[in-house]
Amino acid sequence: MANNTLIVTVESIGEVQHRTASAFEHALADDPPDTDAPRRLSFETTDQLAQVFTPRAIDLLQVIAQEEPASIRETARLVDRDIKQVSENLERLEEYHVVEFVDEGRAKRPVVKYDEIDIQLPLRQSTETDTAAV
Repeated sequence: MANNTLIVTVESIGEVQHRTASAFEHALADDPPDTDAPRRLSFETTDQLAQVFTPRAIDLLQVIAQEEPASIRETARLVDRDIKQVSENLERLEEYHVVEFVDEGRAKRPVVKYDEIDIQLPLRQSTETDTAAV
């Protein structure tokens, strides 16, 4: 089974635009995309990233991936937290497509389709993308 990774980055709009333009150039040149390319989620600031990937959210993701709970209620029980807080955390993660919900009767089963999340936090700006964005 292939490792399904979500790459989470902190990068400027200019960097995202540069990466997108490059992808369009490859597509227009009939250069087929890498079918195993990981999905990316980018934030403009570390504060935005930290609002989504809190320690409690990461705990939820790990429990869901490992235990495969049948509902939000079961997920809350597994992490020993209030169901309302867990539901709010999961809804935020769903907004960013990190978690999906599968309706099963009256229950919503949370699903994490990733095997790992790779958070990339650059400490220095890339001069290549800075120049391209200008």
